[in-house]
Amino acid sequence: MSNKKFAVSLVALLVSGIAGSAFAGETPATFDPSKCKVEYPKASLMNEEQGITSMSFLVAADGSVADSKLEKSSGFKGLDKAAMKGLSACKFKPGTKDGAPAQTWTKVDYAWKLD
Repeated sequence: MSNKKFAVSLVALLVSGIAGSAFAGETPATFDPSKCKVEYPKASLMNEEQGITSMSFLVAADGSVADSKLEKSSGFKGLDKAAMKGLSACKFKPGTKDGAPAQTWTKVDYAWKLD
């Protein structure tokens, strides 16, 4: 992979019906993708791996990630592991329940693309 450029796209899908807003007055957590750093694994770059990693994060009332789970694999373990690790370290804006910061689940899709 000598002169190929790569780009990583972050698609934060905080879909109210999926992200836990089924309860009245609940808003899921959000984050600023430009402030989260996720490294494209070198082996994945060399093998030209691409895909979308779908994850859910349990975000505490202080904005930290309390738990995470892989919802759907990109098809490549290295990409999935890097997405989970990178986004788990991000600082989220906590979700709310009845207007107050609260622990909520939120869904995030991370798209790995090579250009």
